[in-house]
Amino acid sequence: MPLVMVAGYPTSGKSTRAKQLYDDFSERLKTPAGSKYRLHLISDETLSISRCVYDLSPDKVPEHTRSANASEKDARAAIYAAVRRVLSPRDIVILDHLNYIKGWRYQLFCEAKNISTPSCVLQIGCSVDRARAVNEERLARRDGSRSDEAGAEDAPVVEPYEPANWDNLVFRYEEPNAMSRWDSPLFALVWDDDEARAKEVFQDIWEGIAGDGREKVVPNKVVIQRGKDAGGDYLYTLDRETQAIVKRILELQPEEGGGEIKIPKASGDGDLTLELPGRKLLLPQLQRLRRAFLGMNRGGIGLEGLGNMSVARVQESFVGYLDDSFRNED
Repeated sequence: MPLVMVAGYPTSGKSTRAKQLYDDFSERLKTPAGSKYRLHLISDETLSISRCVYDLSPDKVPEHTRSANASEKDARAAIYAAVRRVLSPRDIVILDHLNYIKGWRYQLFCEAKNISTPSCVLQIGCSVDRARAVNEERLARRDGSRSDEAGAEDAPVVEPYEPANWDNLVFRYEEPNAMSRWDSPLFALVWDDDEARAKEVFQDIWEGIAGDGREKVVPNKVVIQRGKDAGGDYLYTLDRETQAIVKRILELQPEEGGGEIKIPKASGDGDLTLELPGRKLLLPQLQRLRRAFLGMNRGGIGLEGLGNMSVARVQESFVGYLDDSFRNED
């Protein structure tokens, strides 16, 4: 079932909205239509990940660490493993994480797509000044300078970010873009939206990822499924067709980059369209992508698969692979 990625500035109210979404979906799962699903909330808190792991300040990085952001990479690896462990056609996963890097959101989008389940992004709208004020208040409470406003002694203490860490995370934040596949569909809630508005957005999310009208998700077909290669020329065909496409790109691309290139189909019934990035492509980059594609499709030669190898299938898969790679690099 779907993956909901909650994104926004640190201390913008993401965890509050994620918990509200979890409570709303929990009620929906009690209905006959929702009873077939399971619900999971994954966050730094549920995995006991401290916010200090995102602090890249030199004085905060332990000595002899392998890199300045090693702890952050380890935290993301733990989050990724937790999502993969439960993500399935019957599971709804709400990911309350920073989700501030578009490459990270793309990775999660691909993970969901590979198991034919939808994903979406819930962005929490909040000004930088408002989010900073929340963090400063938490810092003050932690340091005891505002103990008279801390409330009851048993009130939960929310871990703040150190000021330099908070500023760095805001600077690195890559806002979701509804035009990007990995950020679409994109839903938004402002930090001070009332309960009625929140319920409207939660209803839209449910309909978009779990309702009857949700889009069918088809896994990537970059790895060619093939049957036995009776002629023994599969590798030759794979090498020849990918090399021909690389050559055509180098010959036809504009000097300034960008635009589209038509690749004639082997079947003769039209062209494949490849959209180029906004810069000129060089041979080393194209050969690197070609080698990666060949590596993914060399294994299992002669094994039974679903479908048969053909020139048209190789062309379609390689063009699709290049298109995905160019979009991800933009």
